[in-house]
Amino acid sequence: MLKEFREFIVRGNVVDMAVGIIIGVAFGAIVNSFVNDVIMPPIGLLLGRVDFTNLFVVLRAGTTTGPYASLGAAKAAGAVTLNIGVFINAVMSFVIVGFAAFFLAKGINHLRRTKAAAAVAATTKLCPRCCSIIPVKATRCPHCTSEFAA
Repeated sequence: MLKEFREFIVRGNVVDMAVGIIIGVAFGAIVNSFVNDVIMPPIGLLLGRVDFTNLFVVLRAGTTTGPYASLGAAKAAGAVTLNIGVFINAVMSFVIVGFAAFFLAKGINHLRRTKAAAAVAATTKLCPRCCSIIPVKATRCPHCTSEFAA
């Protein structure tokens, strides 16, 4: 059983999946930093110096009553909060990762279509009379029955 497990682990698909997960986690950390440190500060500045990480609503006060200067202070006091800013940052991160995944998939699909078109072009040609796609070796068009040299 241990031998089968080792064979399963060293299979190419499992290794590729592990590398993809590791790259995905690293990419997620980069996107989170990009959202929290690059995108949200200018948006907060444009909206009147709002720090989105400290945008929260106190649902129940903690051991010391508010107002709390930051989310960290509210958490330290034991307050129950609705963390709207953290949620906004998470949504922005998700949207950026979604766009990145979309553009990656779009690029891969373009490469696949180009490769498939090249493979089809090498094995087919157009009939000069009816413009139907026919095999390269054909001497007569199956659609319009025109004859031509191979």
